[in-house]
Amino acid sequence: MEFDYECVKLEQHDGISWLYMHRPEKKNAMSPQLHYEMDEALARLEGDPETKLVVLTGSGGNFSAGQDLGLFFRALEDKPAESKRAQEAANRWRFERLWNYDKPTIAMIHGFCVGGAFMQLLSTDFAITADNATFSLSEVNWGILPGALVAKLVADACLPRRALYYSCTGEAFDGHEAEKIGIVDKVVPEEDLVMEVEKLAKELMKKSPAVLRATKQAVRQVRTMDHSQAFDYLMEKNMSIRYHDKRFNMQSSYDTGLKQFLDEKSYKPVYESFQAVPLITDQREEGGDD
Repeated sequence: MEFDYECVKLEQHDGISWLYMHRPEKKNAMSPQLHYEMDEALARLEGDPETKLVVLTGSGGNFSAGQDLGLFFRALEDKPAESKRAQEAANRWRFERLWNYDKPTIAMIHGFCVGGAFMQLLSTDFAITADNATFSLSEVNWGILPGALVAKLVADACLPRRALYYSCTGEAFDGHEAEKIGIVDKVVPEEDLVMEVEKLAKELMKKSPAVLRATKQAVRQVRTMDHSQAFDYLMEKNMSIRYHDKRFNMQSSYDTGLKQFLDEKSYKPVYESFQAVPLITDQREEGGDD
């Protein structure tokens, strides 16, 4: 897939789309143009058959230094229509698209991850950080609170007192602390970062796309439900998986997994995924007429 963007860069190989916030001279601080381009890029990749998984990261050794204070705030103060358009795009790609994205997403963090960048970090499905990355909820230091959905996502993701402490002090912390408080899944040495992200990506791409998508949506949705609501929702979600999964496989992942585990004894589900049965679309492969 070809991208003709200035603030977004794309690299694709082996089913993984590496999507970069690309303003390296500004530590990938987010301008209105970056928001518009990221919003469009994510929409395109969601429908791209070559993209099985998206890794979100930043160019030039940094994830993102947050919103560009000059371009996103000051330059739009007297332009209400343009300001509204930029805010809508910023919120759409950093939450609405990523939160229920059809494909798995991984945030790869290195360098600075500051302020508004927490929103896309916490909206991705998984996050791996370099140990020497620098995280900061710096909004309090220049006169606002963590806006958009940053405060909500931080409060949901990490220990309550840590959320309050870092939001109110603006104090920076490293990758080890980010893992400890629940901001990321894993912290690794910087030199191992790409390797660990690729390792996770390859493991995720072994799963049924329909089951993986439904599972991540279910885990997020049930957080705000009571037990009865969650039970009903999960029962319906399971039925939905059976239907949608058969669109991608000859039989459902459930049937395939049970057969391989119980009858063929060909895998151990605690340690690995079953082997997916590919959907046959060519009639000649099904024994039809030549």
